Amino acid sequence: MLLAIDIGNTNIVFGVFDGPKLQFSARAGTSVQKTEDEWAIFLERILAMKGQGVGHIDRAIMCSVVPPVSKALCAATRNGLGIDTMVVGPGIKTGMSILYENPKEVGTDRVVNAVAASRFYGVPAVVVDFGTAVTFDAINKRGDYLGGAILPGITLGAQALFSRTSKLPMVDIARTDSVIGRNTIASMQAGLYYGYVSLVQGMIERFLQELGKDTRVVATGGQAQLICHECPCVQAIDPDLTLKGLQYLSQINS
Repeated sequence: MLLAIDIGNTNIVFGVFDGPKLQFSARAGTSVQKTEDEWAIFLERILAMKGQGVGHIDRAIMCSVVPPVSKALCAATRNGLGIDTMVVGPGIKTGMSILYENPKEVGTDRVVNAVAASRFYGVPAVVVDFGTAVTFDAINKRGDYLGGAILPGITLGAQALFSRTSKLPMVDIARTDSVIGRNTIASMQAGLYYGYVSLVQGMIERFLQELGKDTRVVATGGQAQLICHECPCVQAIDPDLTLKGLQYLSQINS
């Protein structure tokens, strides 16, 4: 069985695959303070909770935007599971040309998402990933990765309002019944929710102008369901897109 690990700035998502089928996934907060021993214990406990033993995992693959955490988790899988982890980066076969000016600058999670969208949804495609940042990634009709756009995530926006103003509170991200808030919290929630809905929809429309109206638009990440529910340009919401991309890359590199 395969252990897939997606390390983001805020959360880490773990997935266990039996062949191409995702058996289960689990989420943990990203912590640079955790040692390799702590991560090894965490992995053992998660597997036990899901009815799996460490001996069932014979392969592992990882993409990461936090190098210290990826180093600790690679050591944890080596010492705790007895396997070496394949890390997505230079030298990994993706089947996709990266047309960025400097391909090494592209986050590996963005490459994995682009490969998964191309593989499972077709090209041309746009991937919108809601994480600490919101990223938009474009794949042309030949299956080449073109580049994209990066902007602050909705939670970062809420935190900025709270930390950089004297009277505005921290609020939960939630849909409001009206764009016109009748109190401070409702006004902030309306601004964050409908502001990001409009932002995402507007950005996608601009991508479609360049890539063509037949472009597939796939959303993933923590707030994809919340925001993209009101974005008619989004054709698919796939919370497991990155994990599925990791499974596919493990398959073609094995």
